[in-house]
Amino acid sequence: MASGTAPPVLMLSVSGMRGTFGGTLTPEVVTRFAGALAGWVRDRKGKGGERPHIVVGFDGRIGSDTVAALAGAALELNGFDVTTLPLPQMTPTIGFTVDRLGADAGLQVTASHNPQEWCGLKPIVREKGAKKGAVSASAPSKALADELIARYRDGDTALAAWDGLGQPLPDAPGVAGAHPAHVAALVKTLGAAQLIKKARFNAALDSVTSSGFVAGSELLDALGVKVSGVTSDKDLAAGRFPHTPEPTRDNLVGLCKFVKRSKGKVHVGFAQDPDGDRLAVVDEKGSYIGEEYTLVLAAMAIGEFGRLKKGQVLAVNLSTSRMIEDVAGWYGCHVVRTAVGEANVVDGMRANKSPLGGEGNGGVIWPRVTYIRDSLGAMALILALMAKRKQTVSELVAQVPSYAIVKRKIDLNPAMNPRDVVAALADKYASHKPDRTDGVWVNFKEQRAWLHVRASNTEPIMRLIAEAPTAKQAGAILDEAAAVV
Repeated sequence: MASGTAPPVLMLSVSGMRGTFGGTLTPEVVTRFAGALAGWVRDRKGKGGERPHIVVGFDGRIGSDTVAALAGAALELNGFDVTTLPLPQMTPTIGFTVDRLGADAGLQVTASHNPQEWCGLKPIVREKGAKKGAVSASAPSKALADELIARYRDGDTALAAWDGLGQPLPDAPGVAGAHPAHVAALVKTLGAAQLIKKARFNAALDSVTSSGFVAGSELLDALGVKVSGVTSDKDLAAGRFPHTPEPTRDNLVGLCKFVKRSKGKVHVGFAQDPDGDRLAVVDEKGSYIGEEYTLVLAAMAIGEFGRLKKGQVLAVNLSTSRMIEDVAGWYGCHVVRTAVGEANVVDGMRANKSPLGGEGNGGVIWPRVTYIRDSLGAMALILALMAKRKQTVSELVAQVPSYAIVKRKIDLNPAMNPRDVVAALADKYASHKPDRTDGVWVNFKEQRAWLHVRASNTEPIMRLIAEAPTAKQAGAILDEAAAVV
């Protein structure tokens, strides 16, 4: 089966639920999953007090709004008051709004970077007892995700009686202004708007005609950055991706060409995934610098603005480039690594009081605004770094020790058990004492390289990632691992 095609499966993982239109994403699946989240919130909240309140949002892909309406209705039948944001919104904006309104939880309708035929539900939860407005909302922990999956499979829900039904809250504060409030908070927290405005930057923005374009354009406008859009506002309603939505090199050829043709007039290209929680960067020459550099540049930014203190800890996942360790070392900081998954990184950040964290897929978590990966925050930090250093993206990238990271996917067929694959690789590399926290991670110290193989949380595939001083070395490591798979 070719990678990216839609198999007849329903994905249930730490990232929530994902299925395909016309396939596994049925009304029953949607309402059951919403009911599972409702049951958990109700149990945690306990009896008495105000009715539970949940924020529902949806990304810009076709059909997300319909799924959101279905999920919202199910939540009302479970006795929840529901604030459904009326326009496509980014996932970090949903988390920000949950905190801003002091809601009990959030539910984003999205399949993130998955192809057009996919959709799903991603829960967002707040820490118990968190005050309204406090930065708290995040993806559920692995333990909670497992509990929600168990509740879904058990059909564990509690429908309300006629006099206990929830209500829609269309006029709740923050509904119409969800992304403007998010943008305003970022600009205020960044504290570098005037510095960026003086630089008079031009930026190209590719949001795959999805939820990031409006918010991204508003952020860039607030920072005085001229937007040379590869996508446009009028395209947003269509919800059709102009290219495969994951912001990887192969999918951003158009953005690279657009920036290159500008002959230096466009200073940076930004590419978001459909729900706006990941960001890839193209330099002023039109070269794709890779998602791995997004977190690295963000770390450099908070370091340059004095927000990295000696001894602090940055949290990243196992598949993130070792460049982040190099940058952290510049400021006297160090790095802890977690299992792959936004929630796992957030757990690591909270445990270590990290000022920044994220993943090498372009996901930056800046907890001064939200504990959710946020492409807007990443854009703001990178622009601030460019303005503060008075350097181009390519000049900034050149300062970071260079490694080559190569990623591959292998589709799983019914005969392949991911655990067996991981076990076989662990046996092969036993002398290197592999880390089994998440799949298998092998550190080749003498080669300054590593290998990470794991089952995807969001697709029926195995992910193979290797990093080494050269692409040839990384490719050789992957070839050897793929032979075992």
